[in-house]
Amino acid sequence: MRSDAREAAFRIVFADLFGGDGEKNFRAAVYRQAKLNEEDTAFAERIVSAVLAHKEELSKEIAETVTRFADYRIYPADKAAMLVALSEIRYMDDIPPVVSVSEATSIARKYSTEKSADFVNGVLGGIINK
Repeated sequence: MRSDAREAAFRIVFADLFGGDGEKNFRAAVYRQAKLNEEDTAFAERIVSAVLAHKEELSKEIAETVTRFADYRIYPADKAAMLVALSEIRYMDDIPPVVSVSEATSIARKYSTEKSADFVNGVLGGIINK
C-alpha cells in the first residue's frame, strides 16, 4: 500500500535529518519492518532517492515558504513529512499534488504535534498554489 511506503520513506528521511546516511541496510530494515511488497519498496525507494538527491533544494523551498520563523525551528517530523511530499510533487508526475499533501498531513498528524497537520497542510498548500 502506498501509504505504508510513504510512511517508511518518512522514517528514513526523518533519520537522515539527524545525520543518518540513508544506508541501504537501514533502508532495507525499515522496509522489512513495514512489511512492504516489492512494488511498494520500489515506490518508497523512489521517494527516498528523490529526497536525498534534492534535499537542499527542497529544504530551501520549504524555508522560503515558511516566513514566520527560521528553518531550524520546524519540527523534524514536520520537515521530513514535507520533504517526502515535496519530492513527490516536484519529481513524480504520476502522483497528484493533492494526494501528496494529504498523505503528508496524515503522517504529521500521526508522528508530530497536535497542530502539525495544519502547519504541514498550509505550507504544502502554499507551495502548490504558487
